[in-house]
Amino acid sequence: MTHKPQSLIARRSFLSTVTASTAGMAAASFLPGNRAVCWAAGEDHALKLGIQLYSLRGYSVDEALQHAKDLGFAQVEFYSGMLALDSSAEQIAAMRKKVADLGMTISAHGVNHLGADAAANRKTFEFAKALGIPTITADPDPDSFDNLDELVKEFDIRVAIHNHGPNHRYNKAIDVLHAIEGHDERIGACADLGHFIRSGQRPTEVIRLLKGRLYGIHLKDFEEMKDRTKGVILGKGHLDVRAVFDALMAVNFPANGALSLEYEENPQDPIAEIRECVAVAKQALAQMK
Repeated sequence: MTHKPQSLIARRSFLSTVTASTAGMAAASFLPGNRAVCWAAGEDHALKLGIQLYSLRGYSVDEALQHAKDLGFAQVEFYSGMLALDSSAEQIAAMRKKVADLGMTISAHGVNHLGADAAANRKTFEFAKALGIPTITADPDPDSFDNLDELVKEFDIRVAIHNHGPNHRYNKAIDVLHAIEGHDERIGACADLGHFIRSGQRPTEVIRLLKGRLYGIHLKDFEEMKDRTKGVILGKGHLDVRAVFDALMAVNFPANGALSLEYEENPQDPIAEIRECVAVAKQALAQMK
């Protein structure tokens, strides 16, 4: 299928609508009755906090999953270092069982490259289907989108575009909006809030801009709003965790969205720092009840 480009007028109309909608939401208050949160696995609420397993890359996959359970996460987001895209059907099934036996679910897998090679893209979607995930976190090439339109429809699996900060092609939220304009609604965003901070954008602004196409969050914080800066415990930089959770509720972040804490510092022994992040998140969630 070949996607027909929209007119310049349609493009401007789309972006104007997004901007106007965002401005309206920024002025709106959040209704207490619309708040729903989940910390432990098994609770049926809208926000289920998980962890991107890259945060635990210094451990074996079994150790990482046990740490995730012990820390109380409801779900995990895998990356290729702990579950490769070319894993066999038996390996995938075994990993699904291992996570389920620990009382958690798998929210997503990424960040994965998607390009012009339709056969390679299909293999990624087949992997995602076997893993039973609703979302592929990805960094898609511009020439991949027509093929992705077909694949997200066929598999009913979402693609969530991940931003990597300054100098990346998806540097700011508007870059993601330009990329997904006119494409299947299952192609959206995984907003790495830490990298958006590095790009000079406020996390809550990003969430509101991406309303309706936001399928993943990498929850992390940085010391300064500039390219080269240090990762910090949630709330000690420029991330207002409570405001982020409120914003996610306001934009109806999907119940099966990948809300993943990601802490990249101290990879060999990050548990104490991650536990601090957990405490901050739990406090923010408690305030919403």
